[in-house]
Amino acid sequence: MTDAPYRFFDAEVLRTEPITPAMVRVVLGGPDVARMATAGRDQRVKLFLPHPGQDAPVMPVIAEDSDDWYDAWRSMDVAVRGIMRTYTVRELRRAPDELMLDFALHGDPDDPAAGPAARWARTAAGMRVGVLAPTGEENGGYDFRPPAGTDWILLTADESAIPAVAGILEHLPPGTPARVWIDVHDLTDRQPLPTKAEAEITWLVRGERDGRQDTPSTTDAIRAAVLPEGTPYAWIAGESATVKAVRRHLVGERGFDRKAVRFTGYWRRGTSEDELLRADEDA
Repeated sequence: MTDAPYRFFDAEVLRTEPITPAMVRVVLGGPDVARMATAGRDQRVKLFLPHPGQDAPVMPVIAEDSDDWYDAWRSMDVAVRGIMRTYTVRELRRAPDELMLDFALHGDPDDPAAGPAARWARTAAGMRVGVLAPTGEENGGYDFRPPAGTDWILLTADESAIPAVAGILEHLPPGTPARVWIDVHDLTDRQPLPTKAEAEITWLVRGERDGRQDTPSTTDAIRAAVLPEGTPYAWIAGESATVKAVRRHLVGERGFDRKAVRFTGYWRRGTSEDELLRADEDA
């Protein structure tokens, strides 16, 4: 018998740490964290939150060598099963074993339209959660895989993808040329992004700030940029419509090889993750 590539793990929120006014880091711990793995970069995990009134999320029971977790979870009562969300691992530390996830917190926490994960993250200390995480460093839960022969890297993101961009920049070999555009709500949403790469990072701030005019969209900013010579690899993530627009520009106007553009819609404007999940289950 061999372990499945992903497993459910129990974890407890050890503490929360403010990163910016609109982002908080939730640090998970417990014996199970020692058995989790990550490839770094844009490694994804599934987080399962308890419903109001529950001490811990209700999780499906599956064999350790089974990879049928999704069917098991979706067969459960939606009002009882753990609330599932997808997050990027910001860091998996050892000695002590701690899993760090960053949550964007824009919006009023008392607004019924606010997402359950963002509301939960504000008061998460001491709570129990479930995590579906890899059991080995090489796994299918990350997308940033530049092929041999790549000369330089292009990254775009909004707040939802900053943790992934941070992980990718930390992973890049020293001296790698990288051009990065990050679209945020406010100047205060900017944060340090350590890297040994030769990274040029442009923060795009939406809307008028301190009397300035609207900054360009991510696509317009890239369209106006002089890009490096050589073979590129692009990783694009964030709001779905923006991701598609950037991809169209890179492939259609800049001539990027389609296979060298990795794109992921982390969210869709006007649509919650619960609505997307319901659509998948009804399909």
